[in-house]
Amino acid sequence: MAKLALINREEKRRKTVAKFAAKRAELIAQIKDMKLSEEERMGARLKLQQLPRNASPVRQRNRCALTGRPRGVFRKFALCRNKLRDLAFRGDVPGMTKASW
Repeated sequence: MAKLALINREEKRRKTVAKFAAKRAELIAQIKDMKLSEEERMGARLKLQQLPRNASPVRQRNRCALTGRPRGVFRKFALCRNKLRDLAFRGDVPGMTKASW
């Protein structure tokens, strides 16, 4: 089980990303708009830099929903490989069966 502080930090990042998503999208659209003057685009870049670092979605880390483990997480299930295997063997994951050939 991951430390609770790390899990809480990731949850805080998720909330920050959601809070600033619209503002980031607006500023990025201004930066990419070639019809605006160079000064306006530069101002948008500076405003984007003033936003919190954790407002950027690339700073998020996928974690297991059950244990908080940061590595080996399957996106489709939001579970780490260990827990996914346990749940699949118990038959709790619909449509997933043990491979045999």
